[in-house]
Amino acid sequence: MAEAADFQGTPSPARRWLRRTGALLAGAPLLAGLMQLPMAAQAQAAGSDTVSVALDSLSPSAPSDGDTLTVSGTVTNNGKQAVTAAHVDLRVGSLLSARSEIDTAARHSDDLQSGLGTDVGGKYTEDFDSLDPGVAEHFSISVPVDKLDLGQDGVYQFGVSLSGKTSAQPWDQVLGIQRTFLPWQSSEADTKTRTTYLWPLVSTVHVTAKTGAGELQTPVFQNDDLAKEISPGGRLAQMLALGKDLDVTWVIDPDLLASVDAMTRNYRVQGTGTTTTAGTYQAVAKQFLDDLQGAVTDREVVALPFADPDLASLAHNGTSVTGSLSHLKDATDVAATTVKTVLHVTPNTDFAWPVDGAVDPSIIKVATSAGADKVIARSDSLQETGGLTYTPSAARPIGGGTTAVVADARLSTVFQGDLTKADSAALAVQQFLAQSLALNTQTDKQRSIVVAPQRMPSPSQAQAMATAITALQDGNWSQSQDLEAAAKAKPDPGATTRIPSSSAYPSSLRKQELPRTAFEQIARTQDKLDNFQVILTDESRVVTPFGRAINREMSTSWRGRGSDADSFRTSVESWLDDLTGQVKLIDKSETKLSGRSATIPVTVQNNLVQGVDHLVLRLTSTMPTRLEIGGKPYYEQPVEVSGGHTQSVKFSTSANANGRVEVTAQLYTEDGQEYGAPVRFDVKVTEVTPTVMLVIGGGVLLLVLAGFRMYTQRKRAAARRAEEDDGPEEAGQDTPDAPDTQESTAAPETPDASETRQPEDTDRPGNPAARGDRLQEESAAGSRADDPEQPSDPTPDTAPESADPSETGERVDR
Repeated sequence: MAEAADFQGTPSPARRWLRRTGALLAGAPLLAGLMQLPMAAQAQAAGSDTVSVALDSLSPSAPSDGDTLTVSGTVTNNGKQAVTAAHVDLRVGSLLSARSEIDTAARHSDDLQSGLGTDVGGKYTEDFDSLDPGVAEHFSISVPVDKLDLGQDGVYQFGVSLSGKTSAQPWDQVLGIQRTFLPWQSSEADTKTRTTYLWPLVSTVHVTAKTGAGELQTPVFQNDDLAKEISPGGRLAQMLALGKDLDVTWVIDPDLLASVDAMTRNYRVQGTGTTTTAGTYQAVAKQFLDDLQGAVTDREVVALPFADPDLASLAHNGTSVTGSLSHLKDATDVAATTVKTVLHVTPNTDFAWPVDGAVDPSIIKVATSAGADKVIARSDSLQETGGLTYTPSAARPIGGGTTAVVADARLSTVFQGDLTKADSAALAVQQFLAQSLALNTQTDKQRSIVVAPQRMPSPSQAQAMATAITALQDGNWSQSQDLEAAAKAKPDPGATTRIPSSSAYPSSLRKQELPRTAFEQIARTQDKLDNFQVILTDESRVVTPFGRAINREMSTSWRGRGSDADSFRTSVESWLDDLTGQVKLIDKSETKLSGRSATIPVTVQNNLVQGVDHLVLRLTSTMPTRLEIGGKPYYEQPVEVSGGHTQSVKFSTSANANGRVEVTAQLYTEDGQEYGAPVRFDVKVTEVTPTVMLVIGGGVLLLVLAGFRMYTQRKRAAARRAEEDDGPEEAGQDTPDAPDTQESTAAPETPDASETRQPEDTDRPGNPAARGDRLQEESAAGSRADDPEQPSDPTPDTAPESADPSETGERVDR
């Protein structure tokens, strides 16, 4: 009972201690969590982007002594609470001594955990009473450069921050920051970097292989996209407007010039199906070329091979296809002519430019195969392995008389990406200038640096590039230089000249290459063109447009657009097939050959606007023992047909036996290549046999003998009548007896079956039977002359031949 009362009543001291200890242990984690909540909230606030800061412009981008720096941008409250007592501050960070430090700082430009730098303070701030959620406020602060307390020359981190309070955190704190770079070169550098900036005028493929049938061969464009690019405000129009005021090297695709030049005259635009519409941008094209001519006057112009062929695709997938390298040589040869004709300047064609400057031994070999002895590479491909402490000059002798001009990868890639927002473009400009200045401060050695940006910059990228180049030209550490001069500059002895292996080629670029099947199709199209051009009287009308179209099939602009590239190649080949099909043989039906020999006509049709020659038409008998052509199993004749006409070619044949024989007509070029599809038709031989000929000959002989007999009989009869007429006069008889004689001869003879006539009495003069025989013979001769033709008579010649297709059972000339 005592134990029970003790258990149900007040606990013992031991039990109370145990309970308290258990409660404390159970509540410790919860208490610890509650104590950490304010600290966590503060840490979360400090690391969050409650406010985003966008730095839209920094002017001047590269200040010098005495300048006033103006910084402008926007601040936006991304939180759910208003920010009070907000103010924008300028902050100067540490001096960055290495180019890699600039890379790191650029990757963490808005990180609140990194160093914030020194607050300039004072009046060089901008205050906001309240910054409401979702509201963006513009700011602009101007500060003399000497108030920034910059020390030695170099690149400084420079930031813009926004500080303020929130209801949850009612104390002043940095809520957002944006860092950039401030290049500081207070005076002219002792040694300036010689910088070459490539300014590319390159576009995609726009012109098809089709042309109009007229004398001017009106070109047909895939679409009107090029017109948009060269119109005011278009991408190429902006590139031209920006580049004309810059000291740059123009890198131009001749295909762009040829396409725009074609637009200055009549041109057509491909519509739905086979329809086309008239182009209407002649004035825009003329203005663009006029402006471009003025911009490149007295400037260095580098011409890429026509249509900017993809050198890496050709090296990796095309060299195993016969004839592929010849297209690169052709594209290089036509480049200089095109630029000189359109722009009236002589370009430099000694440079090859692989995609992104990525090279390997096979790319170098292909790039130089067409005559170029300088290859524009990039430092992220041709990487330094010699342990140099500075960036070497661009020129690198790589053997065989070839120079690799290695563009700086950091400077060349900084303007890639989306730069449509002002803050992105401003950061890219400042990063470019920072890298350029950091490069210059590495050493006192004189160096030549090349910048090779992306081939087709967007308008926003081009504007950012122009801003950076303008600031660089006005800066104190760089001077402009032509690309040719950079290639000839003295190379650094320690710079690498080792070309990376094929395995080091970036897989991302290899996936975008033209496949081997593309080059096989190009080779097939070229074979068809070679076979076609030999028969043309004016081959330039076909060779030129199709030659340029084949160059376009290898364009670098097809990267990332594989289906479009396939469609273009197919359209080129199909159009060539349509043209070659305009010269063909007209189909023939079964031909009947009745006789030992005859001529068979075969018609060649030419629907081209120009004449064709150097063709041979061969007619072949599949059974020469039954039917020979020209005395042989086959016979050939040359063919020439004017434009828009047909030509009929006749072949002599001889039959040796009756029956059906298949005959094949095939056109060939003079060098023995088949041209077009063959035409096959049957010849049905109904030959006249020797027996039939013998019967016909016997019949003719009988006719001749019968005629001779008739002649001799008439001659005898005439002689007897003459004797009878002379007899009475000589005998002294009177003439009145004559009527008696006439009466007796005219008396009708009474038929008498029993009467017989002696053969010798029939020939006597005055014998009625003799005269009746003669009348019957004359009547029989006349009737034979009037009889219809007999089956043995010769078959008359056929009517003149027609150029139309032969009808069933047609007859042939004999």
